[in-house]
Amino acid sequence: MGCGKSSVGKILSSMLSCRFEDLDSCIERMAGKSIPEIFSEKGEAAFREMEKEALKGILSASDGENIVLSLGGGTVTGPECAELVRERTFCIYLKAGTDTLVGNLREDWASRPMLSRNGETPSDMLALRDRIEELMAARSAIYEGVASAVISTDGKSFDDIAKEISGILH
Repeated sequence: MGCGKSSVGKILSSMLSCRFEDLDSCIERMAGKSIPEIFSEKGEAAFREMEKEALKGILSASDGENIVLSLGGGTVTGPECAELVRERTFCIYLKAGTDTLVGNLREDWASRPMLSRNGETPSDMLALRDRIEELMAARSAIYEGVASAVISTDGKSFDDIAKEISGILH
């Protein structure tokens, strides 16, 4: 969350002349609701089930077609989704440091359900930093275990990150 997956994905798909899919946007279209609404009304467990079904649908529909797929920050934290991604994709972990994530998320943290803790959104930048560090401590090893490649995004433009990924893929 906040590392630039969607922004980089759109640029990369254009560079590679292939389709771009954002998993969160797909879920929102399927549900007819925003991600925060889904979390609020149905909870995280229901969201993760919808996420798994949407991922299965996108991977099945691609049928060998090259696509750039932006996953949600928690997608691979579920074992079934992690296995699907590991087996059926070339997954790139866009690894961003805490300062980068805080900078990218400082304007819209209230709309990010996973930044809340016990229903409370972070009240200031220090609380945001603490929550990001907590999430990354829990998720980094999972991301690295699923990824085919890891790219540091700190100090890089979205264009530069997309070019770096393109270089890995070619």
